[in-house]
Amino acid sequence: MKRLGILLMFCGQAAMAACPALLNYTVPGLMGGEIKLCDYADRPLLVVNTASHCGFTPQFKQLQALYQDYGARGLMVVGFPSNDFFQELDSNSEIGAYCEANYGVTFPMASKGHVRGKDAQPFFKGLIQATDDAPTWNFHKYLILPGASKVISIGTRTKPDDPEVVKAFLPFLKPEVSTKN
Repeated sequence: MKRLGILLMFCGQAAMAACPALLNYTVPGLMGGEIKLCDYADRPLLVVNTASHCGFTPQFKQLQALYQDYGARGLMVVGFPSNDFFQELDSNSEIGAYCEANYGVTFPMASKGHVRGKDAQPFFKGLIQATDDAPTWNFHKYLILPGASKVISIGTRTKPDDPEVVKAFLPFLKPEVSTKN
């Protein structure tokens, strides 16, 4: 029994060590619950600061399409609503309802928070430090490759489904499974 306890202790430490420092955060979910970023350490993770009333808000459609098209193969998309640019709704429930009604968003969304400046969420401070590039507007994207081996900053004007973005994460996805007999 003592050996089992020691084994479990080492396994737990190994699992904790497997989480890169950049992803070692748990953030509140938009509609409750938590988003454990470490859960996505083994896959490409596309992180986006979002806003409901922005000229780039239609990018939600492309984000959702990426999540639907590539999610089963490993791509994770997480939205981080922010009012840092004064274009976000007041409450998490309003943001959630808006995203669902207008864009059918099913990918995880974090609770509204800051993504730049001294009040930025610690996760975003890490992204900014890793890329030396802070969001200058809504829908700035960060593509974090598995193991946080590389973080790519993607500007607002680049659409989430831009061929260069897809090309960057595609090699890290599981192969497509053919359903033809």
